Amino acid sequence: MPARSATLPLIALDGPSGVGKSTTARGVARALGWDYLDTGAMYRAVTLAVTRAGTDPADQAALNRVLADLSLALEGSRVFLAGEDVSEAIRSPEVTRAVSRVSAEPRVREVMVEQQRAIGQRGRWVVDGRDIGTVVFREACCKIFLTASPEARAHRRYLELDAKGSAPTFEEVLADLQRRDAADSTRAVAPLRKADDALELDSSHLSLEAVVAQIVDHHRLHG
Repeated sequence: MPARSATLPLIALDGPSGVGKSTTARGVARALGWDYLDTGAMYRAVTLAVTRAGTDPADQAALNRVLADLSLALEGSRVFLAGEDVSEAIRSPEVTRAVSRVSAEPRVREVMVEQQRAIGQRGRWVVDGRDIGTVVFREACCKIFLTASPEARAHRRYLELDAKGSAPTFEEVLADLQRRDAADSTRAVAPLRKADDALELDSSHLSLEAVVAQIVDHHRLHG
């Protein structure tokens, strides 16, 4: 692994959709006694605000109005938009379909990255997303790129949706995941990619406990 001059005590956990970044990051944070920052929830909350406003993300003037009025707060695992608990609403299929497009807008990313950096600068955070180690916190002491096969990720997502009473087919979940992979990997601003100094960890055949343990061990050796 190449040497780096990282100084911020923060673990950056990146990877594609459906790989279990949030669950893994929460587990790592608990194991270390650190805090967890869910950047994906932040982007979903912005997407919810945009969709509720009926705004086309490509309409920069309308998008800027939504962002100017944005009141976003995270309290533990709960997400609040203008004081409303939207923790469940941001996981809706409508938001899931739109989040890649909204997140790709440069102004959205600029606002979110500014907020994330302000939160994370004190350190002792586990932060997950798609550009944490490559853009938001390049100085993170430990970077992980968590991945899994599309089929494994789709199976996990299908089980989550089925448990909530949703009724998509596995093929529909897989197709949506592949669409999001393509959008996230090819967007012009901060595309999904592995940082040069990140550890790549394939979780296709690993339990959550095993993934968390490997990340914690890696951090203690290299962080």
